[in-house]
Amino acid sequence: MTDGIEINDRDVVTLDSIAPGVRGLRILLVNVYAVSTANGWVLIDAGLPMSHGRIRRWAESHFGSRKPSAIVLTHGHFDHVGAFPQILDAWDVPVFAHQLELPYLRGEKKYPAPDMTAGGGVMSLLAPFYPRGPINLGDRVQPLPLNGIVPEFEDWKWIHTPGHTEGHVSFFRDSDRTLLVGDAFCTTKQESLTAIATQKPELHGPPAYYTSDWDAAKASVEILANLQPLCVAPGHGLAMSGADVAPALDDLAKNFDELARPKKTRRAA
Repeated sequence: MTDGIEINDRDVVTLDSIAPGVRGLRILLVNVYAVSTANGWVLIDAGLPMSHGRIRRWAESHFGSRKPSAIVLTHGHFDHVGAFPQILDAWDVPVFAHQLELPYLRGEKKYPAPDMTAGGGVMSLLAPFYPRGPINLGDRVQPLPLNGIVPEFEDWKWIHTPGHTEGHVSFFRDSDRTLLVGDAFCTTKQESLTAIATQKPELHGPPAYYTSDWDAAKASVEILANLQPLCVAPGHGLAMSGADVAPALDDLAKNFDELARPKKTRRAA
């Protein structure tokens, strides 16, 4: 795991009032989320390398000195686990991820090489330089329970949404149909540096250069579309909410091959 790059203040943006009890923080190109619970709060994902200080200060501005009751991961790509292990040095809390992600989080296995030809754009060309892991959290990371219930995270359920990675998960709160999607799909074209800079919210497929199974990714978007969410909060891009969200996600699911799947791909060695 690389030590990362210095993060400038202008590259850190708070994402408030996403949904009741849900707030986010964008650092450069990726979001983390804090979800309030009856017993405190839960952190969703752990951001880029060298972002641990930013995450902690943001959390302290909302929760004071109270640490999260757990950190729950959508998956283990470098931009979602970069604050480890430093953040666990400050917050000695349990970490949960899907069983299929554990080899990448326990130092056993690297992710497949990225595909620099997928999706076009500068970010795809840079993909071969992105860290592939693994990181080693050892027994500090535990598998999510098989019943779909998220520990320390009442009212939410986890949903296996493979494709971007084999153990990718999303989180859904049925009471208000809020969906934390991770990288199952994005609301910005993540391959494009311009789209990342402008942050115009619109639905796109998962980051193409790091998606390993496009058939599974399509099926996962179909599963999420069937939930008819009213609010979606992705790992990349701004949250979207309102009556237009579900129809837009339906359109992405029905036209996934045209809108999201790369026409031709070639993975880096």
